[in-house]
Amino acid sequence: MAQVRLDHVRKVYPDGFVAVSDAAFEVADGELLVLVGPSGCGKSTLLRMIAGLEAVSGGTIAIGDRIVNDIAPRDRDIAMVFQSYALYPHMSVAGNLGFGLKLRGHDKATVAARVGEAARMLGIEDLLDRKPAALSGGQRQRVALGRALVRQPQVFLLDEPLSNLDARLRAAMRVEIARLHRSLGATMVYVTHDQVEAMTLGQRIVVLDGGRIRQVDTPMALYERPADVFVATFLGSPAMNVIAGHLDADGAGFIADDGAHVPLPGFRVPQDWPGRRLLLGVRPEHLLRAEPGDMDAGAFDALVEVVEPAGNEVFVNLRLGDHALVARLPPGVLPRPGEALSLRVAVEHAHVFDGADGADGVRLEAAAGG
Repeated sequence: MAQVRLDHVRKVYPDGFVAVSDAAFEVADGELLVLVGPSGCGKSTLLRMIAGLEAVSGGTIAIGDRIVNDIAPRDRDIAMVFQSYALYPHMSVAGNLGFGLKLRGHDKATVAARVGEAARMLGIEDLLDRKPAALSGGQRQRVALGRALVRQPQVFLLDEPLSNLDARLRAAMRVEIARLHRSLGATMVYVTHDQVEAMTLGQRIVVLDGGRIRQVDTPMALYERPADVFVATFLGSPAMNVIAGHLDADGAGFIADDGAHVPLPGFRVPQDWPGRRLLLGVRPEHLLRAEPGDMDAGAFDALVEVVEPAGNEVFVNLRLGDHALVARLPPGVLPRPGEALSLRVAVEHAHVFDGADGADGVRLEAAAGG
């Protein structure tokens, strides 16, 4: 396996569109790194540049100790798994698994050994004689993964490989890929727009938006300490609640632009923050149901609009002035639409962002609230 290093990589198309701007990060030898972001953010373009399927407009890409900018895809020692399975319909599973090895001149014994090993790892030994048409979606995806495995490349590149599967199969295949990575110790770069896949699979995550990198960190570091509003609201489902406004004079409460007030008792802030335009961020699980004794400790009322029971948790959609909020509550006695629900903020988990630049607002540090 090998390290992958990107140094100020750019992709600019002939019409001037900048698909990737100044991407710089490393994938450690044996690491599973996820590229995540909304559609059109440049993640697949970045992966295709690593694979050699897209030319690099600027910067360098290295795999191991080689700069590969001008090296053909077949000579980069990578294997790619695409969103579409791209299996040969006239070939058996065994034929699909071994086809790439045959093209590279490997003898029959080597091909058979590697195909058998990959089939055992993926649990598809009993499918080797079947054609793709006789396979389920999950089985086809396993064959596509196996075709990459038999190559024994330095780096695996996976471009949204699970997006064609239903929710149950996606969950099962996430576990399969994580298990596969652990057993192989392989270097993997995985592209997805699904934040659940990113959070559960990635040892580290690169968050992209508009062709530029917003933040690179471990999943929980991104969730708990997002660098800006985009990262804060992109990772997490439901998304983080964000309210625009300013702190009151003593910093113990937040006044929204529409005048709504959110108490923040014990939230100690720098002297220059009160009066400054800010964005208050609170994740749904940190918007807590207030008990009667909390009324003097920072409780406020919001109007219940929609209640969504989800078994082990309940999502309550609320209205506070002009702001829509979501609280993630434990199951129990459910509030009713139209009622006022008393809530409080877990201030030790509150986030504050610079409000001057909207979604580009960077995270600000306080003495409490993270």
